[in-house]
Amino acid sequence: MPADIENNVNPLKRATREAGVMRARGFVPLWTAGAVSTSMMWLEMLAAALFTFKATHSSVDVALVSACRSVPLLLSGAVMGVLADALDRRKIVLFGLLLAGASSASVAVLSIFEVLSTWHLCVAALVSGVVYATEMPARRRMIAEAAGAGMASRAVAIDSMTSYATRSVGPVLGGWIYGTLGVSASYLLSAAASFCAAAFIGRLSSVEMPSERLSLARIRKDLVEASQYARGNGMIMTLLLVTIITNLCGYSYNVLLTPLGRETFNLSALMIGVLSSAEPAGSFLAGLIIGNVQMRVRALNCLIAGSVLFFSAIAIAGAASFVKVSLAWLLLIFFIGGFGSAAYNIHQTTIVIESVPSAMRSRVFGLVTVGIGCWPIGTMLAGLIAEVLSPSGALLVLGAAGLVSNGLLAHRAMRSTSR
Repeated sequence: MPADIENNVNPLKRATREAGVMRARGFVPLWTAGAVSTSMMWLEMLAAALFTFKATHSSVDVALVSACRSVPLLLSGAVMGVLADALDRRKIVLFGLLLAGASSASVAVLSIFEVLSTWHLCVAALVSGVVYATEMPARRRMIAEAAGAGMASRAVAIDSMTSYATRSVGPVLGGWIYGTLGVSASYLLSAAASFCAAAFIGRLSSVEMPSERLSLARIRKDLVEASQYARGNGMIMTLLLVTIITNLCGYSYNVLLTPLGRETFNLSALMIGVLSSAEPAGSFLAGLIIGNVQMRVRALNCLIAGSVLFFSAIAIAGAASFVKVSLAWLLLIFFIGGFGSAAYNIHQTTIVIESVPSAMRSRVFGLVTVGIGCWPIGTMLAGLIAEVLSPSGALLVLGAAGLVSNGLLAHRAMRSTSR
């Protein structure tokens, strides 16, 4: 959560406020839906990566399957932001969960009949990506609106903390289920969870609908307005650039963990899940600290510093993998990198909520989603580099590229400030 929120609130008042957030109408179903969808997404990602690597022994193929999940963010993120401003956001979230559940169930059935192929996983990943593209402009905005203006930041912080926890649980659960029951059980569990979350959302009341009807002309007009607003706002423009850098060179590291675990460290599916959970576990602890320690640093500075720490951990992990350090050291490096990931993620959301007018908020979230959508490009790049240099080399290259890019961005910001 942002540094200037609740600096002078004692623990008792904090607890009271958190309880108030939980009592806010609609918060618990939206919060539950987010927790379920995030954990199942990471469960599916690991199961898909393990299945693909076993079938093809190719880092590029693993990267391709993972990239399909984020392509829709790049192609439709901005449009989803416009739709979330114009349509019933509850129905968007509900339909997304039902679609994700149906997709996961289809993969499970194909696996049971032993006809599952990697291209089926690519299609399922694309469907999941379309649903995930509605996450920030629809569900996360509804989280803030359900809590009210006075508790919006606390609501987002709780939601972010839950996301870190589920990112830790999802890969471990996925590795364990895949290793013991296979890919079909992984996707069956995901489908059941998505349908249960949809039942929660189905009981919510619809949000107020805008008076203006949605049209292609309006979509184009709203996209142009959002782009012009971002270009004219230095903070939002910097946020978008950091988002692009961090997703292009940062979070794509995750696709390297399966080949790294199999080829370099000879890990089981469960232990690859543990390796995948190290960074989000660090993010969870960091989120607790950020939410309860008094800080006087600008939110944008926290965002950039968090990204730099995250990239530093990726580069160090790559170097450490070359000399085949123990798994414990590798887990510790990614765990520390999670502190940077938390600072980046929490301030990414709260900067938009606190600095962007309500009428423009979903559209700006849509632009942020496009930045997140650079992940598939980085994922494919990571896979190609791994084929040439090994997974360890790819980690080192990605970390170094992120550090250099953030350094150039910080230098540009300092020059603009000095003028």
